[in-house]
Amino acid sequence: MAEHAAIGTWGNISALDEEGYVYITPSGMEYDKLLPEDIIKMDKDGNIIEGNRRPSTETALHLALYKSRKDCHAIVHTHPIYSTAFSAMGEDIPLFLDTAVQKLGDTIRTADHAMPGSVELADNCVKALGERSRACLLQSHGAVCIGSDPDDAFLVSETLEYTAQIYSLIRSMGGNFIPMKTSDISSMQEFAAKHYGQQAER
Repeated sequence: MAEHAAIGTWGNISALDEEGYVYITPSGMEYDKLLPEDIIKMDKDGNIIEGNRRPSTETALHLALYKSRKDCHAIVHTHPIYSTAFSAMGEDIPLFLDTAVQKLGDTIRTADHAMPGSVELADNCVKALGERSRACLLQSHGAVCIGSDPDDAFLVSETLEYTAQIYSLIRSMGGNFIPMKTSDISSMQEFAAKHYGQQAER
């Protein structure tokens, strides 16, 4: 887990394979000491296929997101400083940076508070994420980011925290961001999806 993304063993990561099986980190184990055999394989209903460890306490949240978002193939749940600060205030983080527009998809909303590991928290997360956003905040808890694969989900997580930090700096300076035009947001997201990077010719 990236530095400052989580304290101790908190936070969790999962990935969905092409056959529909979920691979998720175990509960309460240090990330830098994990071995391949510590990862738990399960189906989307939570039935364990392989692994002897107890899966993450946020398994219900991961499974709910895989069922609700067809574009979700990896999930990173972290407790980053700036994002969590906004979650504690119950505030959303708007899209006001080019990088955020391209990577985060939509306004980052804060899910209503619920007990960690509960079905209620999972449902609140699904609602906050919506159909277009690739990240949301969990009130007084942390952040949840999704991606097409683990690397992509981590990049979404880094982009979210970067955006939250810039937003915090703007507000601490007594200013506000300049809103982007809706047309610019749409054009930039299309550009990122179709033209940015070493993609195959379309």
